[in-house]
Amino acid sequence: MSGKMVFFDIDGTLLDHDKKLPVSTQQAIRNLKRVGHGVAIATGRGPFMFKELREQLEIDSFVSYNGQYAVWKDKPVFQNPLQPELLQELTEYADENEHPLVYMDVETMRSNKDYHVYIEESISTLKVPHPAHDAEYFRGRDIYQTLVFCTIEEEPLYRERFPNLDFIRWHPLSMDVLPLGGSKARGIEALINQIGISKDDVYAFGDYLNDIEMLQFVGTGIAMGNSPDIVKRAAKHVTRDVSEDGILYGLKMVRLL
Repeated sequence: MSGKMVFFDIDGTLLDHDKKLPVSTQQAIRNLKRVGHGVAIATGRGPFMFKELREQLEIDSFVSYNGQYAVWKDKPVFQNPLQPELLQELTEYADENEHPLVYMDVETMRSNKDYHVYIEESISTLKVPHPAHDAEYFRGRDIYQTLVFCTIEEEPLYRERFPNLDFIRWHPLSMDVLPLGGSKARGIEALINQIGISKDDVYAFGDYLNDIEMLQFVGTGIAMGNSPDIVKRAAKHVTRDVSEDGILYGLKMVRLL
């Protein structure tokens, strides 16, 4: 690849606060590719949750599940599922505390409860419906990410009980559960090693807590203007809010466009 490689988070970065793709962002992605740069997605979502977006932007490479499943030109290049034993322990502990879980693999996601208001309230912010119920879905499958639904006050219960898992809060009622050390940075590292590009030639745009490692790892990290201060401090540059043509402005700021 002769150009640079640019990774984009989805929620709050590619998609605005209403989960819409700004026209300026779509045009910017098209122009990035036209001038010879590579474009990929780096998200906490599962592949099935952004298939239409990939098709709309004509992107065939991505890092999903916060780095646990990476794809280059439609072919998996890195897979880091959760250990079945830890999933079993987590399931039992969450059940004891009456906290629901959602299991996520490459194809879909399933809840261990038929319905729970915590799941509905948080998942609905992603503009996707409450997952179907299958309490045994985690058995015999590669689960790359699990969601545990609990309040911020209950969060320490899990961090103390499971030192071999990473927890990243993405909603007041939900946390992502990842293998220890799992991050978007790890998935990006695996992908760029596969294609033989230096991280100095890699750029990334993100806006939230699960983007911090990514913004620190790549050669040039750009935080969206709508990011919390802790995320902005992890980046080399801060662009405008996603709703104020933040992607286009940021790409011009770092002279990729």
